[in-house]
Amino acid sequence: MELAHSLLLNEEVYNQLGEVQKAEFIFDWLRYLEKLLLATSRSDVKEKQKTLVEQLLSLLNSSPGPPTRKLLAKNLGILYSIGDTFSVYETIDKCNDLIRSKDDSPSYLPTKLAAVVCLGSLYKKLGRILANTFTDTVGNILKAMKSAESQGRYEIMLSLQNVLKGLGAAATPCHRDIYKAARSCLTDRSMAVRCAAAKCLLELQNEASFMWTTDLDSVATLCFKSFEGSNYDVRISVSKLLGTVLAKAIISKHPGAATSRQNVRRVSLEEVLELLGTGFLRGSSGFLRVSGDMLKGTSSVSRDVRVGVTQAYVVFVSTLGGAWLERNFATFLSHVLSLVSQSHPKVTQTQIDAVCGRRCVSFILRATIGSLGEKAQVAAAKDICQAVWKLKKVVDAMMSDGNLETRLGSTDVAASQHMLICALQELGNLIHSLGTTAAPLLQDSSTGILDSVISVIVHPSVSVQLAAAWCLHCIAVALPSYLTPLLDRCLERLTVLKSSPEAVTGFSFAVAALLGAVKHCPLGIPHGKGKIIMTLAEDLLCSAAQNSRLSAQRTQAGWLLIAALMTLGSAVVSHHLARVLLLWKCVFPVSPKDLETEKSRGDSFTWQVTLEGRAGALCAVKSFVSHCDDLLTEEVIQRLLPPLPCAVDLLTQLSSILKTYGSPLKTPTLVYRQRLYELLILLPPETYKGNLSAILKELAADLTAPDIQVAASTFLLPPLCHRDDLLLLSPLLQETDHRFIEEQLLLCNGIACGSLEYDPYSIYEKDVEGNSVPKPLPPTLSLISSAVKLFGVLCAHVGEAQRLLILEQLLDSIKHTKGARQQVVQLHVVSSVSSFLKYVAGSKRNLGPEEIRRPVLALVMGALESPSPLLRCAAAEAWARLTQVVDDGTFTAALAQVSFDKLKSARDVVTRTGHSLALGSLHRYLGGISSSQHLNSCVGILCALSQDSTSPDVQTWALHALSLIIDSAGPLYHMHVEPTLSLIMMLLLNVPPTHAEVHQSLGRCLNALITTLGPELQGNSTSVSTFRTSCLLGCAVMQDNPDCLVQAQAISCLQQLHMFAPRHVNLSSLVSCLCVNLCSPYLLLRRAVLACLRQLVQREAAEVSEHAVMLAKDSREELTPDANIREVGLEGALLTLLDKETDQRLCHDIKETLNHMLTSMAVDKLSFWLKLCKDVLAASADFTTVTCVDTMQEEEGDKGDDASVLTTRNDDRSHPFTNPRWPTRVFAAECVCRIINQCENAHSAHFDIALAQEMKKKDSRNDFLVLHLADLIRMAFMAATDHSDQLRLSGLETLLVVIRRFATIPEPEFPGHVILEQYQANVGAALRPAFTSETPPDVTAKACQVCSAWIASGVVSDLNDLRRVHQLLVSSLTKIQAGKEALSHLYNESASTMEILAVLKAWAEVYIIAVERHKNHRQPLKTTTCSEESVRNGSHSSDGLRDLVHTDLATLSRLWLAALQDFALLTLPSEFASQLPVEGGAFYTAETSENAKLHYYNSWALILHATALWLTSTGFVVADPDEGASNLSRPVTPTSMCQGSSSGAAVKSPEDVYTDRFHLILGISVEFLCSLRSDATMESITACLHALQALLDVPWPRSKIGSDQDLGIELLNVLHRVILTRESPSIQLASLEVVRQIICAAQEHVKEKRRSAEVDDGAAEKETLPEFGEGKDTGGLVPGKSLVFATLELCVCILVRQLPELNPKLTGSPGVKATKPQMLSEDGSKLVSAALVILSELPAVCSPEGSISILPTILYLTIGVLRETAVRLPGCQLSPTVAASLQALKGILSSPMARAEKSHAAWTDLLRSALTTILDCWDPVDGTHQELDEISLLTAITVFILSSSPEVTTIPCLQKRCIEKFKVTLETKDPMVQIKIYQLLLSIFQYPNPAVSYPYIYSLVSSIVEKLQEIDKRKPEDTTEFQVFQEGVKVLEALVTVAEEQHRAQLVACLLPILISFLLDENALGSATSIMRNLHDFALQNLMHIGPQYSSVFKSVMASSPALKTRLEAAIKGNQESVKVRIPTSKHTKHPGKNSSIQLKTNFL
Repeated sequence: MELAHSLLLNEEVYNQLGEVQKAEFIFDWLRYLEKLLLATSRSDVKEKQKTLVEQLLSLLNSSPGPPTRKLLAKNLGILYSIGDTFSVYETIDKCNDLIRSKDDSPSYLPTKLAAVVCLGSLYKKLGRILANTFTDTVGNILKAMKSAESQGRYEIMLSLQNVLKGLGAAATPCHRDIYKAARSCLTDRSMAVRCAAAKCLLELQNEASFMWTTDLDSVATLCFKSFEGSNYDVRISVSKLLGTVLAKAIISKHPGAATSRQNVRRVSLEEVLELLGTGFLRGSSGFLRVSGDMLKGTSSVSRDVRVGVTQAYVVFVSTLGGAWLERNFATFLSHVLSLVSQSHPKVTQTQIDAVCGRRCVSFILRATIGSLGEKAQVAAAKDICQAVWKLKKVVDAMMSDGNLETRLGSTDVAASQHMLICALQELGNLIHSLGTTAAPLLQDSSTGILDSVISVIVHPSVSVQLAAAWCLHCIAVALPSYLTPLLDRCLERLTVLKSSPEAVTGFSFAVAALLGAVKHCPLGIPHGKGKIIMTLAEDLLCSAAQNSRLSAQRTQAGWLLIAALMTLGSAVVSHHLARVLLLWKCVFPVSPKDLETEKSRGDSFTWQVTLEGRAGALCAVKSFVSHCDDLLTEEVIQRLLPPLPCAVDLLTQLSSILKTYGSPLKTPTLVYRQRLYELLILLPPETYKGNLSAILKELAADLTAPDIQVAASTFLLPPLCHRDDLLLLSPLLQETDHRFIEEQLLLCNGIACGSLEYDPYSIYEKDVEGNSVPKPLPPTLSLISSAVKLFGVLCAHVGEAQRLLILEQLLDSIKHTKGARQQVVQLHVVSSVSSFLKYVAGSKRNLGPEEIRRPVLALVMGALESPSPLLRCAAAEAWARLTQVVDDGTFTAALAQVSFDKLKSARDVVTRTGHSLALGSLHRYLGGISSSQHLNSCVGILCALSQDSTSPDVQTWALHALSLIIDSAGPLYHMHVEPTLSLIMMLLLNVPPTHAEVHQSLGRCLNALITTLGPELQGNSTSVSTFRTSCLLGCAVMQDNPDCLVQAQAISCLQQLHMFAPRHVNLSSLVSCLCVNLCSPYLLLRRAVLACLRQLVQREAAEVSEHAVMLAKDSREELTPDANIREVGLEGALLTLLDKETDQRLCHDIKETLNHMLTSMAVDKLSFWLKLCKDVLAASADFTTVTCVDTMQEEEGDKGDDASVLTTRNDDRSHPFTNPRWPTRVFAAECVCRIINQCENAHSAHFDIALAQEMKKKDSRNDFLVLHLADLIRMAFMAATDHSDQLRLSGLETLLVVIRRFATIPEPEFPGHVILEQYQANVGAALRPAFTSETPPDVTAKACQVCSAWIASGVVSDLNDLRRVHQLLVSSLTKIQAGKEALSHLYNESASTMEILAVLKAWAEVYIIAVERHKNHRQPLKTTTCSEESVRNGSHSSDGLRDLVHTDLATLSRLWLAALQDFALLTLPSEFASQLPVEGGAFYTAETSENAKLHYYNSWALILHATALWLTSTGFVVADPDEGASNLSRPVTPTSMCQGSSSGAAVKSPEDVYTDRFHLILGISVEFLCSLRSDATMESITACLHALQALLDVPWPRSKIGSDQDLGIELLNVLHRVILTRESPSIQLASLEVVRQIICAAQEHVKEKRRSAEVDDGAAEKETLPEFGEGKDTGGLVPGKSLVFATLELCVCILVRQLPELNPKLTGSPGVKATKPQMLSEDGSKLVSAALVILSELPAVCSPEGSISILPTILYLTIGVLRETAVRLPGCQLSPTVAASLQALKGILSSPMARAEKSHAAWTDLLRSALTTILDCWDPVDGTHQELDEISLLTAITVFILSSSPEVTTIPCLQKRCIEKFKVTLETKDPMVQIKIYQLLLSIFQYPNPAVSYPYIYSLVSSIVEKLQEIDKRKPEDTTEFQVFQEGVKVLEALVTVAEEQHRAQLVACLLPILISFLLDENALGSATSIMRNLHDFALQNLMHIGPQYSSVFKSVMASSPALKTRLEAAIKGNQESVKVRIPTSKHTKHPGKNSSIQLKTNFL
């Protein structure tokens, strides 16, 4: 194919190809040429233009297919528009000649069509250049049209459209001719031609003013005609034409010339609406030619005309725009409502018509008002409300003087009902979509919405009552705060007006609808309402019999209320279940005998009431079963069952009852049957085993009943067909934006659409399609659909003989009927059998013996050849299910063979389509039907069928079946890929575009092929690249197809290709295709676009975004009017689309796409994204509130620029987003939070203003989040103060995120302040509204969280500023103190629990922070110099915050303890339920405990921590008087902990109270920590551990833990589990801290016991003292009983995790393996250090014997850590872990146990072994030398020497080895090592016990002296050598002091010459380096110091060495002057270094 890529056609290659390849080659060349021409220079084009034109024209004669001719024409146009135009006339003539040709053969047709298309393209491109030839051309084309067939007419219309587009006004002479031609095409029998004509006329009306002036009426009539018998596409195109023309008629300003020529009048809005109304009401029968039947009022307007006109209304309004609609809404509304008013009885003459008419009106209102902004919608709602009031007054007037003209009145009432229903439903929809932003509308008393809706509830028409009830439902869902008041109001009216039948019915509907709203309102309703409703329902049912006028209404109302009550779920229902079951039992007679007596007694009316009551009861039980399945215990089911047999008995009697009493009972019996079937479907069939056969018989009778006249296949079959097969059927079954009205066209005229009045019980159910009104079907239809479902279940459960019988009976019933009846029966029977097969396959049962297969097969076979396509689909599915259920290879093969034979022999379309699909379905369910030969035959047959061009239907079905086979065959299909692909390409290039359905099937095949090839498409082999090119070409052909569904297929194919072979898909052209279709009017196309975009942006978001913007800038004409990509980018366009879109799935995809784009690009395009979000949020914000905050800020001396951002915004500037709705704004606020999260993982400068400003200076393109802080705050503020509650929640969440992320960033211009401080006024203002009384609890709860975060963040240090926010918390605290009683009764009790706990949690957070700050403030003051930081957080802030909390601490602690007690009760396992308090806890009620649990889970942890801190601060003891009462929040009295028993309360001592509290906190913590759920948050775990730490910080709880060993062990085991299951270092560290505290507690306990024992027994009898501590006398530690053992386990766990080498099992041998020492991470080091600290504390908890048994382990671990982490660090520092292990060693060695007499010997042995191990570390293992740090090891040896008792280290062999190590290390050249060694030796030499220190002195001094003398010879170069010298001299000086008198002289004599050798005389001093000078000073100083001290020795040395003496004197003399100056400074420089290094490094010793 690469050969096709040249400017001229490569004819050599072309001529060698076969037919199909030729077509592909040409198409590919033309595609390439189009791109090439636009990129080639004009001169190059002109050079080759002649040849090119010839080549292109020659292609005309090669009969090009539709896509090829389109491209060919496009290229000709481009070629002439770039190159010369002189030969264009020849080309036009040539085309005209081709068109004139008399050749009518089919083979010549493509050439003619290509010529037509070329003309269109040339005129479109060249326009007025060709103006002089166009009349001839148009004439010629129109002439050709007369004899053209449908394809020709289609192409001619499109071509004329292009001619008109190109010529514009110049085409005026031909306008009339074209108009005439298009008129005839608009009613053409081919739908595609109608669409093309509509497009042509749409183009024409741009210039031809007569269409919207003089000919307006005839255009309208023409469009109405065109709607007759139309399909969806025609309705879309023609309604667009009609709507646009009518809109034009209203807005056009007529040019002066025209007015003078013909007296044209303006058309008024009323006339236009009248015109449309005529179409809606009378259809296309014209205005004058009213036929006779029209006058009689019998003919009904066909539904498709009505639907078309409905769409035209919507186009009309959307063309005029939102602003126009706002201005004219009242007129428009009254017109639209009048369409269903009494003045047009035609529309509403039957109920069916009325329902359809109402649907159309509702659609018009929804589609027009739905597109307005929120403010305009509020205004519209007011207008609708006015309309409702007016209609209500009419009804009232009628009702009041009903006595005169009763008959007339009732008909009028009935007639106005439809207007009311439409108005009420739209009002409900409007408020539902406005959500809480509608609050002001409902509060506005002048409108009185609630009053008007409630007043209509007592309307005499049931339909209106239901509509009003539904409207209330919508209001309650939108504004949950109205739910309870509305419910109360309706219940009150229902009780008061019990004697009015309308009121009983109406208000019971309203209550049911409101109960249905509860599940949409998370905050719920008060629990007690259930009881009121239940009582009322019982009352209604009991009083029903008292008054016959009311019995039917009261019965219905009572059961309706009970059924609706069930939707509240088991928490409510469980309390009323017994009463419901009792009512259920009473409603049916007890025995069959009673039923008989009933039958003999009743009359028609009593039966009506009885059946109503029983149907209601069945419905209530059904509602119970479906909503409270967790209450369906065995016991309840047993109580539900007894009435069932009786209900079934009644079912069998119904037909005879109906015969007796006739038609009044018809509907009640239907309803009763349907309710019973629905209930039985939900119950398991085992429960009514005995009645199965009786029910089945009734079902069979219902399914074949003679009185059902209409086949409602579109309701029954779609659920039984496969989703993918439905695509074959009329596009009406697919989802479109017009589904709501299009649905009625699916039905024959005799069937109604669903509507609420058919089943009032559906009012509380959730609608299937989201949030619109439930649309139950008429009882006849819903009965059949329930029967079909139930039949499927029951037939599988009866015995096989009976199953066979019933199936044969059904088969016969089809045979015995004829004509239309037969179709109906067949439909019902096949549906039932399909349902049966589906159930059997789903439940993995089997079909039964072979005889059963026969009737099933016969039924399905018959349906496969039925004329109804839907039935064929269902049959194909059943056919495949049958093989699946039988599961026998030979049977499957036989069935497949049947289909093969049929397909080979049959010639009719029906058989061919049915059996092709049957083959496809077989493959779908059984994979590649085992043998490959089957596959070959299937593929062969289907490929042959798909080429049958005489029948597009056969092609469509065969190709669809082929796609199923490709999908299921998978890899087996590879051998067929090539022929199939070339078949698909051939068809794509040749099937006319008018057969869109064939193209759609081709698209599915191509998609399946791409999936089958999969990742192989990336390959480079020739075959693969040919496949790939073909696939891409196929996609290109489909992209050019005019049908939107085909384009959607193309996009999904490209999406697949992009997934498998991304390099080969041209991203820019794909993205441009997606952008163009982003706002397509076709829902499925938009879905495909977004699914594809969503995939693309996951990989390459940035590229997609760039391509989109480039495209928008390049494209001459704007892409799509709605997507403003040029300004706001693809992201902005998607946001706009999200705002307009109503389809849930699409909205979800848009959000996902935006989220992916945000994740990958937000950081790089930060300003862009923030601006998008800000524009969306600001577009409808209330500016007044914003500005007032900022003026306040400016007064506070804020930097002006931030404030001005907010105040100087000009509100009327045109805005990229006009009035976005609240869900879009919520999404924008969520995006802001996501952007902040994304920035966290990016550059640190995003959260560092100084760095950000600096980097911005360097490169202005840099952009950082912190620079946008003002915007972030502003967005959060706007969202948090909005009318919409959801937006307020999002705004508060954003504010919270901003506070948490930015709280610590300092403000560079004001040191000591943070950047957020300037926004405190905004934060306060954003929070304040959330604390008003009418705010819902969830918003207040969120605001509390923000308050506590703000206070805790420490941004504001000034107490007065803090008080603003603190005050809000205080106000909530006062509000909640009254407990669960005082809070609002608008919502469920659990909502007040949520609010109370949120407040307590917020206070807990503030208190925790206050205590922490206070703690931190007290500690560092010892060391830090008073920096600004500590001033800022200084006393006034840290104590101030504590004081702020302190005032309320008494109340808080009481509430906290109460909340914890509640939590403890709620977390008890279910078996303790009986022990729980009956009335609930402090903050929850018993009934709502389940819902409350969640809120406790969210807040208990911080409350626990705060309570622990508070208890700690009181120290668990009564405070000392001198400490003042301030520390103790309140006197120790029995607290809320024991409110339960008042008598017991007085008795409890403080000790008991404290014990209770201690166990409460400990119990909650242990319960939580020992069974950590996977969803436990880090916050909870940390808070819990901190609470335990706080608890163990004070002595009293420690003594509790210390004295109760089991408790300690329990805690340790729990902590061990936490450490094992949670990887987070912070949690593990906190756990270790608690472990350390437990060990300390144990130590204290052991010490205390020892002390008291000593005191008791007196010192005399010390020997007999019992041993305290673990291990007693034996030293044994029992696992599970031993605290020490548990601790060891835990520490080993930590250590081995960090250093696996410590585990001998892992290293493979107990010996040490040579591994390189490693440096741990910072967290790892902390954990290891903490574990070592704990280990070193353990011996103190043991008895001497116990200590002996644990010592080896402790030593092994400690030395192991030392060995594994002794890494050499620069400057000879010790790694943190080594330092910790040395510290631990020191602790162990100095343990008293090492000295205790019982353990002394064993300890000494063990310690010696430990020292040996350390010494062994040096020795090379396995011949490799370990790279351990010698200094670490030497320090360890030094620790041993200095800390253990002398007998450990003085045994000769060890001592010798130690000395050896020091000797060797002294020889190293590294000066740092030497410094360290000198420091260590210094400490050893100074050891007081000569037995220890002398051997070292003897062995090492000589080498030290040598070293120093060496330095003297070498003259040091740098400071380190100077330090070495200093340290060495220090060691010698120390020796001098330690030495005995007789040796001192020798030592001084050694030292002096070394020191003197460094002195310089005055000459040398001047030129010496600074190092030498420092040495000189140091030596001189030391000499001055030593001389006087040991004067005799000094003198004798001087005397013996004159040279030294002279040198010394010279130096002293030369230095005399400078010394005075120098000494102080040098002292200064040396000491810090000297001291600190020694301090740091030797503090273990």
